[in-house]
Amino acid sequence: MWLLVAFLAVPLIEIALFIQVGGIIGLGWTLLIVVITAVLGAYMVRNQGAQVMAQVRRSFSEVRDPSEPLAHGAMILFAGALLLTPGFFTDIFGFLLLIPKFRSFAFANIRKRVNVQSFSTHNSHHGTQHGAQHGAQHRHTSNPDVIDGEYEDLENNNRESTGPSGWTKH
Repeated sequence: MWLLVAFLAVPLIEIALFIQVGGIIGLGWTLLIVVITAVLGAYMVRNQGAQVMAQVRRSFSEVRDPSEPLAHGAMILFAGALLLTPGFFTDIFGFLLLIPKFRSFAFANIRKRVNVQSFSTHNSHHGTQHGAQHGAQHRHTSNPDVIDGEYEDLENNNRESTGPSGWTKH
């Protein structure tokens, strides 16, 4: 319901602001302001978007939680859409979303209301070389320092080929 109200209210507010501002400063200046805010907004969105993308890459390379830079990126993208939409009301919110402290404030408030749950899966392989050598025992561990994997001895691959019993073929 509130989305319907927003779709009705925003255009009406924009029209009323255009009429008021146009009546005060004239049509030409009003249109010039709309074009300038769109160009300035596109420039700011491009610069801040590049900075946030660098933060997202850095968070992935440092194995940190990327949710905050991703949220900032989404808000910058939304700011760009608001700034490219002609109007003073949408420009105000678009420019607010380009202020990093405002985005951090908005992210903190959104984070309070959203409950994020995480999960992990364990992909175990039975019958690995290690398990075969030790009576097919397989250990499950919750230790994050243990990496479960398989290996192949490359030393044996470079020697003469061996038969099924391990005897060297001549």
